[in-house]
Amino acid sequence: MTPSDADEAHAQDDDRAPPRRRARRDVLEIGKGERRGGGRGAEHARDLDDDDDDRDAPRARRDDRDERRDDDRKRDDRRKRDDDDRQDDDRKNDGSKDRKDDDRKGEGRKGQDQKDEGRKGQDDKKDGKDGEGDDKEAQDRRKSRRPLIITIAVIVALLLVAFFVYYYLSNRGKAETDDAYTDGYVVAVAPRVSGQIVSLDVVDNQFVHKGDPLVHIDPRPFTFSRDQAKGNLDALKAQIQNQKLGVEISKKNFPAALQLAQANLLSAKANLTLQESNNKRQQNLPRQATTQQEVDTTSSGQQQAEAQVAQAQARVTQAEPVQQNIAQSQQQVDQLQGQAEQAQAQLDNAELNLEFTTVRAAQDGWVTRRNVDAGNYVTAGTQIMSLVTPDVWVTANYKETELDGMVPGQPATISVDAYPNLKLTGHVDSIQHGSGSKFSAFPAENATGNFVKIVQRVPVKIVIDSGLKRDEPLPLGVSVEPTVMLK
Repeated sequence: MTPSDADEAHAQDDDRAPPRRRARRDVLEIGKGERRGGGRGAEHARDLDDDDDDRDAPRARRDDRDERRDDDRKRDDRRKRDDDDRQDDDRKNDGSKDRKDDDRKGEGRKGQDQKDEGRKGQDDKKDGKDGEGDDKEAQDRRKSRRPLIITIAVIVALLLVAFFVYYYLSNRGKAETDDAYTDGYVVAVAPRVSGQIVSLDVVDNQFVHKGDPLVHIDPRPFTFSRDQAKGNLDALKAQIQNQKLGVEISKKNFPAALQLAQANLLSAKANLTLQESNNKRQQNLPRQATTQQEVDTTSSGQQQAEAQVAQAQARVTQAEPVQQNIAQSQQQVDQLQGQAEQAQAQLDNAELNLEFTTVRAAQDGWVTRRNVDAGNYVTAGTQIMSLVTPDVWVTANYKETELDGMVPGQPATISVDAYPNLKLTGHVDSIQHGSGSKFSAFPAENATGNFVKIVQRVPVKIVIDSGLKRDEPLPLGVSVEPTVMLK
């Protein structure tokens, strides 16, 4: 192979080489050309080689190479100074001597480059041997640590298994939920009459007993109404007494009037009999023994007697319903008594309204949400405050899949978020016959549209048996976490 063919093949190999190797080659070529002028290119090439080796070598080898690199730099500096001195001397000599010296310097630099390349090859071989030794040492260290890692992994796995076993055993036969709140009765306090509040006897969050006064409404208008109703009742009572006396009198007057009418009837009948006899006698007498006047007088007297009898008979008929007349008088008494009862009811209503001017507590409890003060005008039925009764229980909204085996009477433990150290005990009182969504304002209608199954929640009432503290009130609506023992 000719030198030109060898150079061409070498150039092709260099073109296929990685970019960093080509750059290092170029730097070396430049270094060979510049070695005569100072040797900085060769030094930079060695730095590139050292940098490539530093990526894979341990720190100790890098330190050794750094020391060797420092030594090489020092030698290069000394060589540069010597070259500079020789160049100064050569300038004084003739051109031929300069050419000889240059050739000699070039040959010296080539020899030095060959030495450097041989030393680098030895360093690379040494680094390879050191790398193999380091890899073997690292493998030995990994093998020595492998039992410890396996032991730690086994311990962690055993701890996880123990935790899951404990969790399963501790939660087996239990139903717990965090969708639970305290619940109780809230009594709305509202006045029964309208008026202006003149005094307020309670403050916020005060505990009151049943019957304690809460607020006072101005009683004067209701006092006037009571006095008026009482006056009407007294007047009706007097009329009733008067009518009762009239009934007693009628019980005597009506029978006497009947007897008088009957006596008048008998008298009229007797007079009629006399007049009939006189008239008959006058009619039987001859015309010469009497006069026409006498005949007319007796006839008129008979007719008058008949009229008197009829009049007496009518009076008797009028006086005969004695009991009915007495009952009529009694009915008037009863009517007055009914009016008196109405007046009594009005009086009772006035007295009740007067009593309602003092608003009292309907049950024992704490005063909450007070929205009234002295001087406000309130109307009947308007809520002015609320009373929270001491009866507190827990409403737990369990999922429908958690109700299997849950029956009233099962014990339960309750933890309160507000008081972490407070532990309550209770029991299941009842289970609502219907999910919460069924009693919502707009219950779901699953028959319309597409159906998506959603797990429903059913309210369960849990009564608190023990654990409550008087100095730690349990407000309504606080979050709790009940756990029901199903078995």
